[in-house]
Amino acid sequence: MNGLFSTLFGAGPKGYRQISQQEAKKRMDAGGALVLDVREPDEYNSGHIPGAVLLPLGTISEASAASVIGGKDAEVLVYCRSGSRSKQAAAMLARLGYTNIFEFGGIMTWPYEVTTE
Repeated sequence: MNGLFSTLFGAGPKGYRQISQQEAKKRMDAGGALVLDVREPDEYNSGHIPGAVLLPLGTISEASAASVIGGKDAEVLVYCRSGSRSKQAAAMLARLGYTNIFEFGGIMTWPYEVTTE
């Protein structure tokens, strides 16, 4: 079962890592990480983390991920509204071969700046 779980959910050595929002903010402040919002466009437009790029969960594919993320070793910080879609998206990206994925939950509990620009 563990092997199947790893295959389905991207857990294990090639999977994503879950981090705290504080750790995500440190990584953002350090620069170089892509912040990925996997909510729907209307949710993104109502408020998102500054600099975040929108890639809705339902649109994630090899092609869409490559166009937004680029290299498979890029550092990607993934979030959504509450943390459910971001976990799914992080697992999907891991299955697509991305190796530096960090999931940090939802914007509902994000204690830092949010923008509508």
